[in-house]
This record gives sequence, C-alpha cells and structure tokens, in this order.
Amino acid sequence: MEHHEVLIVGGGNAGISLGARLLRDGIRDVTIVAPQPVHRYKPLLNYVGGGQATMADLERPMRDVVPEGCGWVRDAVETVDPAAMTVRTRGGPLLHCSTLVLCPGLEEDWAATPGLQRAYADGWAASTYVPGSAPQVWPRLTSLTSGSVVFTVPPEPASCGPTALKPLFMACDHWRRTGVLPDLDVCLLLPEPTATGVPAADEVLERAFADFGVEVLREARMERVDWDVHALTVATPTGRRVLEDVAFAHAVPHYRAPNWIADAGLADPAGLVGIDPHTLRSRRHESIWAIGDAAAVATRPSGGGLRRQVDVLAQNIPAARDGRPLQRYDGYTVMPITVSRRELMLVEVDRDGRPTPSVPLVDLVEPRRATWFADRYVLPRIYWRRLLRGRV
Repeated sequence: MEHHEVLIVGGGNAGISLGARLLRDGIRDVTIVAPQPVHRYKPLLNYVGGGQATMADLERPMRDVVPEGCGWVRDAVETVDPAAMTVRTRGGPLLHCSTLVLCPGLEEDWAATPGLQRAYADGWAASTYVPGSAPQVWPRLTSLTSGSVVFTVPPEPASCGPTALKPLFMACDHWRRTGVLPDLDVCLLLPEPTATGVPAADEVLERAFADFGVEVLREARMERVDWDVHALTVATPTGRRVLEDVAFAHAVPHYRAPNWIADAGLADPAGLVGIDPHTLRSRRHESIWAIGDAAAVATRPSGGGLRRQVDVLAQNIPAARDGRPLQRYDGYTVMPITVSRRELMLVEVDRDGRPTPSVPLVDLVEPRRATWFADRYVLPRIYWRRLLRGRV
C-alpha cells in the first residue's frame, strides 16, 4: 500500500493549483489522482463556442501541468474509505494518506435528460460545456439563417451556470450583424426566475434579452429530447411545453458529482461532498477536505471562487495539523458573462449575494470591452503561467 502525506483527487484547476501551492508552501509529499491525459482551461470553451478561440488555445498535456515534485497517479477513483483514509483506483494500487482533498469536478448526467445524448450524436445539439462538442457550436450557430434555436442554462450543481449565456449573446450579436436575427426564434431556458440572482446584473441581462428578442422561459428545465424529430420537452411552473422543429440547441446537460462520493458516506443531500463551507473541511472526517464544483461550498462555483478556496485550504491543511485556527472562505464567486461579441460584465458577490468587487471604484457589472479582453486574453495567461504553478 502506498502512503502519501497529501492525496488530491482531481487534476483540474482545483487539484493542480492546490498541489502546486502546497509544494511551494513546504509540504513535500503531494500526489494527485487524475486519469485524464489532457488538462483544459475550461473558461475558454465558451469562446470556442463563440468563434473566438480554438481547442488548442485551452488544452495542454497533463504531464506538462502536474507540478514539479508532485506525484501523479494516472487512474480514476473507484472507491474511498474515509475511516481508513484510503483511495482505491480502478487499475492501480490502494492509496493511503494522512490528508485527503476531494476536487474531482462534476460529471455529465445524461440519464437526467433522455434523448439528449442522441441529439448530440445526431449533430443538432451541442454545447460548450461538453469539450468534444464545443468546436461544433460556432459553425452550427453561424450557419443558421432562420428557424428555432434553443439555449439552456444548466441547473445546479453546475460549473458557473450563468456563463452558458456567453454563446447565446455572442451568437445573437453575430446574427444581428449579418441581418438574420429577425428570422430566428431564439429561446432561452433558465432554471431559476433570473439569470444570476444578483439584481444589478439581472437588470443588465434582462435589457439584453429584450434587445435581442430572446424568449425567456423561467424556472424551466429540459425534461426529455425527442432527438429524431428535433423536439425538446420542457418542464415549467405552469406545466410542460414542447419546443418543436428546433434547428439547433445549445443544450447543456445536467450534472452530478461522482457516485463514489455518496457511496463513501461523504455526500450532502445534493450529492456533493458535505463540508463546512467556511473552512472547507469535511463535517464528518477531520482529515478530509474538498473544494471545487463537487464541494458543497454554498456558493455558485467559479474559477475566481476557486482561487479563494485554494488559498484558504492551502493555509488550513497545515493549520489543522499544527492545531492553529482555521481560515474562512467567504463564498466569493464571479460570473463573467458576455453580452455581445466583445463586451463582458463581471458579477462578483460573496456567499450572501453582496457585491464583492475586486477592482475598486469601477462598476464591472457594466459591460465593457476591456473586461472582455481581460477574460479572453489576460486571464488565460495568468492561469497557465501563475495559477497552475501555485503563485496566485
């Protein structure tokens, strides 16, 4: 049996940046468990879907981003035994650790929407949330000149659901510029009454919906997809509605945490890792922690929020070992949403929905070209050069 001081499950933003930070802070034995050969900067997927980036812009070989000095078990988790502090992988050894950090991300729950996966295979549905289909989005959107097109925002749990609005607004801006917007029936499904739950941001977005002529179905979720006839059955508070003859659907699948979290007795009622959302520590096991999309942090997941979580957890792991007070995560999160091809709003709030701006004296909720440029070009460089190396 292999033993490790800190074992991190997950090789996405959370796992890599935390591993790098812990190593820089002096923890010598850190190992990451992750099966994927490719690491992706996921925020750029929306720009692939908007014709402003390619998959090559956001992908790197996993071996190039695993921090120097960090172990890498290239395998998927099969089971976790919290009492024994062990992780069993599908094909590898039984791993034992002193500290376990769970950040595996979420998985597509195709079974939650029967027929959706067939629609993806048939080519009339795709989304930027599913990397394999992201390159298909912009060619399909720009080929439309008439007919019905549907966009969806995924219900929680999801990775920063409101950013699914980016392809909608970039496409609407393109259609207006090319003169075909009046001939398209654009429909949006929102899982909640508003897009973000932040009044100032929702006011801007509602104006944009009206300006582009988008029909918004609120508290609406895809229930079923009849892939062969291009129809979506939608559940709404007033009953079911069938959207027929859909030319294209940017339909984001529903998501769930990996089943082994619940099987290990670590899940909250929503299936996420049950933790104290302030300290990020398991409510049941003192040596288990969690961050990222699959952790019950009681705020909307985002890359910006994850940076705060990594900082808090990197301090709390040695603090817990030494018996010192733990730092607290305030639930900061950020929602970057384009409202046109080259304008973006930045919505920053804490766990209670209070504005938490990172730049003083500038209203970043107001859509700006500079904010779009930073989101598209500046933040990716920070991600690859600093964040994944534990320097942010």
